[in-house]
Amino acid sequence: MAEITDFTFWMTVIIFAVTILTVVVGFIDSSVAAVLGVLAMVWLGTMTESEAFNAVDWNVMAILVSIWIIAGYLGKTGIPEWLSAKALVVSGGNGALLIIILSMLSGIISLVVDNVVVILMMAPVAIPIVRHLNLPLAPVILMIGFSSNFMGTALLLGDLPPQMLHSVSGIEFMEFIWQDGRPSSFPILMATFVLTLLFMYFFGFKSMPANESGQHQGGGASTDESPLDASIPDKRFATIVVTGFFATIMAMALREHLGFQLGFIALTGAMLLILVIEGMGHRLKKPEFEEILQELDWRAIFFYIGLFALVGGFEKTHLLQLLANYLAPLFQENIIAGASLLYWVTIPIVGLVEHDAYILTFLYMIRDLGAQGVEAWPLYWMLVWSGTLGSNLTIAGAPALFVALNIVEREEQRKIPIKEFLKWSVSFTLAASAICFIFGLLIWVLPFASL
Repeated sequence: MAEITDFTFWMTVIIFAVTILTVVVGFIDSSVAAVLGVLAMVWLGTMTESEAFNAVDWNVMAILVSIWIIAGYLGKTGIPEWLSAKALVVSGGNGALLIIILSMLSGIISLVVDNVVVILMMAPVAIPIVRHLNLPLAPVILMIGFSSNFMGTALLLGDLPPQMLHSVSGIEFMEFIWQDGRPSSFPILMATFVLTLLFMYFFGFKSMPANESGQHQGGGASTDESPLDASIPDKRFATIVVTGFFATIMAMALREHLGFQLGFIALTGAMLLILVIEGMGHRLKKPEFEEILQELDWRAIFFYIGLFALVGGFEKTHLLQLLANYLAPLFQENIIAGASLLYWVTIPIVGLVEHDAYILTFLYMIRDLGAQGVEAWPLYWMLVWSGTLGSNLTIAGAPALFVALNIVEREEQRKIPIKEFLKWSVSFTLAASAICFIFGLLIWVLPFASL
């Protein structure tokens, strides 16, 4: 296709900027805004409808939908309730410790399950425990939200940013654990997560007043009578779902040997699981397939489709390439300063801008920098880590936090003041960002600076 005209160039830039601004401010639904932006670019002539369709990474979309389907079944097994009841027992009724355990569970589950799904699974089972121990609800549910959003980038399956990184760079599942002879996303984010939770325990929750940490005035809260049923209703159904879940993950980890795209493997796993569950019919205590489909976040799916196409149209302006040309000397001359600048500039931006759109845009810029001889992987990692961690600052950066906040406000029937939200989000985000930056600098940036 021929180069776009000056008029089309500037109109494309305006459409992209207005669309992103609309997503951030929330004038209209983000999915509607993204799709409208794509339609405007097509009608303008920035790209054809075929180019818009091909700009979408349908492999990533297949991963998202397939894992969401499997996670939907997992949420119906009773396993989240069972884990939460065990967390109550392990905590011994200590409210501060329980918050940390529930946060850890949420983070671990979000390694392989979308963060919004994790919140929708964990928050309802945490609420009766919170009531049982006389805990304040807001910090508990918000910590579940922060933790779910945090760990989604540790592996390829949990959230969109790692899947976008796979789309742009071609990184494989196992490289999120170990890449180029050094630890990568999973070990670094897991270590960061543990240290961040320790920080929140000692400086956030341990010093809470007695009536806010699960300790009644007459002594510790009893855990003899759990507010949750710790049994799993249908162990056969749970076994089938868990087996299918881990079999799908293992197959995706072996993608290079199997020779299929990750989306195809995930879709195969989801379809086989549906076939087995539906085939056993009345012999299982299972949800109807229609119920699983209804619980899919279709708004998010349309938003991600629109986002890929929108950025694909924006690429036609070559502004990202021009920006890469401008920044290349800085990163070539001093990768430490460049990576640090990228990291710390990203954190406040994604606190206000929907982080998926920001990350995808700058992934393409880093790819262009790599084509000019700049070491791309330190920048890739510093971008996705800071883009994920910084999004915990406000609900504008991460839709998952909006879901968590809505749950709190619905349960407490009050509007949560922004000051109360920021009390927890700022401390969590700054602690996690500082710890991760040190790991990233030592493991990924400094070794390349000496090359």
